[in-house]
Amino acid sequence: MLANTQGIADAHPRSDGTVGPVLSLTGISKSFPGVKALNDISLELFPGEVTALVGENGAGKSTIVKILTGIYQPDEGEISIAGTPVTFPTAQDAGRAGVTAIHQETVLFDELSVAENIFIGHAPRTRLGLIDRKAMIEKARELLERIGARIEATVTLKDLGIANKHLVAIARALSIDASIVIMDEPTASLSHKEIEETYELVERLKAEGKAILFISHKFDEIFRIADRYTVFRDGQMVGAGRIAEVSEPELVKLMVGRSVDQVFPKRTPQIGEEVLKVVGYSHPTEFEDIGFELRAGEILGFYGLVGAGRSEFMQALFGVTKPSKGAIRIDGQVAVIRDPNEAIRRGIVYVPEDRGRQGAIKGLPIFQNVSLPSLRETSRNGFLRLAEEFKLAREYTQRLDLRAAALDQDIGELSGGNQQKVVIAKWLATKPRVIILDEPTKGIDIGSKAAVHEFMAELAVQGLAVIMVSSEIPEILGMSHRAIVMREGRIAAEFEGDALTPENLVRAAAGISEVRQ
Repeated sequence: MLANTQGIADAHPRSDGTVGPVLSLTGISKSFPGVKALNDISLELFPGEVTALVGENGAGKSTIVKILTGIYQPDEGEISIAGTPVTFPTAQDAGRAGVTAIHQETVLFDELSVAENIFIGHAPRTRLGLIDRKAMIEKARELLERIGARIEATVTLKDLGIANKHLVAIARALSIDASIVIMDEPTASLSHKEIEETYELVERLKAEGKAILFISHKFDEIFRIADRYTVFRDGQMVGAGRIAEVSEPELVKLMVGRSVDQVFPKRTPQIGEEVLKVVGYSHPTEFEDIGFELRAGEILGFYGLVGAGRSEFMQALFGVTKPSKGAIRIDGQVAVIRDPNEAIRRGIVYVPEDRGRQGAIKGLPIFQNVSLPSLRETSRNGFLRLAEEFKLAREYTQRLDLRAAALDQDIGELSGGNQQKVVIAKWLATKPRVIILDEPTKGIDIGSKAAVHEFMAELAVQGLAVIMVSSEIPEILGMSHRAIVMREGRIAAEFEGDALTPENLVRAAAGISEVRQ
């Protein structure tokens, strides 16, 4: 076992004999332009205990993690370690205070050895200031043994599989001998065996007296390993206590306890004929036996937790990846989608979640981003016609109320919400039959969200068939006519009408068997 981190005191005993928290947050608030991410948040972590932090996407969980790890600084409030107020101006300061984080995705370096990846940035040094490679390898071996990883410290990282790379990432986080360990969705991309190994690691860390903040959407693991819970909703702490004193229904209610009736546009589209039918779509590693029907004028929501396979399925439907089996029908005719060009020709378009890397081309102006998939319509005899490109871009960006100085402005200069509007405009200009919107309002401000929701509803009224992938329960409830819930690469449930409730969505996504009709 490694020694306690220098500079962090042990949790102090209270007058009643109980042990106080290692870490306390009091009155923490954080604002960004147009949104208050955290409002008067309180949180306590205790030695040798796991506190589960639960809440919807956008509830403020990621913001609090960034504050605890020195990436963000709070606008208001106080952070205390063992009763002593502290500040974390940088991530290095948080590490020196004994705070470390194990993220779902950690950047590692394939060309470096396992030991070099574990100690990059804080490798042991000789008296001359050089990296002490012998000491580094020995310490790496100790860490790997401590977490039960059967990995040689000298092997190059690129020679390891995904599961072992995850263990290296865990060892890297624990190489800073922390008293406070944040685990942010650590099991989202792991197999069942790897998840069990993660649980064993959590128990070892508890036995060492670590205070653990465990962020997860999975109710089964929350109730299995957590000692306490804290619930965030809309940037506020709405509940906390002992996990043994709360039920799953109570936790669900705390997470989703709000009405969305007045937030989303009200439209009454005429649901038309079947446009798309998917039968038995499967992929060797990402999803299996996906099937559904989609009609003109319908918005079909897809809900699920991180790693459920929703985006991977949508990318296969758009031809980015190839399924191992399955079939699709468009307007009753079998269609084979070999690549995105074929999907576009068949009337299927895809607005990706990561608009920065997959949706928009920064460095190009707005009008060229919009016209890119429609060059046949804006060119003649192999030559582009700028007037036609501007005309096309103007028509569709005006429909989305794009806020930009001019259409020849670099798309990279726009806000996130306006970039999203350009990406949507680009695909609408192809006049599709089916539009797939993957997290269409992720990371955009409230006003832009309203504009996207309004336009989405208008598309349905005009007869377009819409698939909306969203991790936000209010968005699923407010926009969808039906909703499919995916879990671990499969369809877990489908809801519509009175059965389309926050509780049912959460239960199906988390694998809770009871579903209320």
